[in-house]
Amino acid sequence: MTIQQLEHYGANTKDGLRRCLDSEEFYLKMVKMFCENNALQTLYDAVESGDLAAAFDAAHSLKGSTANLALDPLFRPLSELTELLRARTQMDYTEMMAQIKAAQTALEAICAE
Repeated sequence: MTIQQLEHYGANTKDGLRRCLDSEEFYLKMVKMFCENNALQTLYDAVESGDLAAAFDAAHSLKGSTANLALDPLFRPLSELTELLRARTQMDYTEMMAQIKAAQTALEAICAE
C-alpha cells in the first residue's frame, strides 16, 4: 500500500498524514489496521437486522475513524448514514450499504498489496 494508491482511491492523505504526526509509516499502519478491523461488518449486520441503535453506534464510530484517516470515499456515505440513523429513520438502506461496501472493497484491495 502506498500514499499514491490511497490518493487515487480518494483519500485526503495530506490530512490523514497530518493527523498521524506526518509519519507515512504510522498513517499506512493505521489504514491497514482499519482494513483488518471488522467494524464495517458490525454495521452491515445491525442494518440488516433492523437494529438502528446498534447501526448508529457502529456508523458513528466508523465515521470518526474514517475522518481521522481522511478516507473520504468511506467517510462521506458514513456521515450521511450516521445522521439518518441518529434520527432512527426507517428506510431501505440497501443503496447506501452498497456504496459503503464498494468503497470498502476498493480500500481493502489497496490494503492487500
